[in-house]
Amino acid sequence: MDQSDVRSVSDILDRLEQTAHASAQVKGSEIVHAFGNRSYGPLLTLPPLLEISPLGGILGVASVMALVVAVVAVQLVLGRRCCWLPRFLTRRSMKSDNLAKTVAQIRPLGRWLDRWFHGRLRLLTTGPFVRAAGVACVLLALTVPVLDLVPFASTAPMAAVALFGLAVLLHDGALMIAGSIAAAAALAVLLAVAR
Repeated sequence: MDQSDVRSVSDILDRLEQTAHASAQVKGSEIVHAFGNRSYGPLLTLPPLLEISPLGGILGVASVMALVVAVVAVQLVLGRRCCWLPRFLTRRSMKSDNLAKTVAQIRPLGRWLDRWFHGRLRLLTTGPFVRAAGVACVLLALTVPVLDLVPFASTAPMAAVALFGLAVLLHDGALMIAGSIAAAAALAVLLAVAR
């Protein structure tokens, strides 16, 4: 199973739903296994979507999602063929009911994204552009732990990460451009606030 098997947001949500129905608790390793070991697109898309959902209001969730993003994005920048997550992340678990509810809440957004974004400006979703997006994702993820102290304050940087992940997943250069604009805006606001 590799990334080519996951071609849309709906595919991600379908796999999560199947995983949630398999047992009472879902481990991080089961989620990674559902996407295959080359699934940079899904693994950069899912954590921000979970953070943007009501789960993101729970203290610490955004920081854990940002850690996942950073680990995945660094490997993307380095050009690794296979994506790896540390054991302390893959051993973490959540209730299947919570995952299933989150999937249901995200599904309308997923259908909308699948309908409107697919395969434009494909050149922007290859090679150096993808690595540049990976660098941006690492920088955005580094801002999240500070923002996690305020519920949903990390939504802006994580939304930019989600756009990059969707661009890689759907091979849509328009999303890569949107992600770049969102990342620049989020980082500019954070730098202005830091002053």
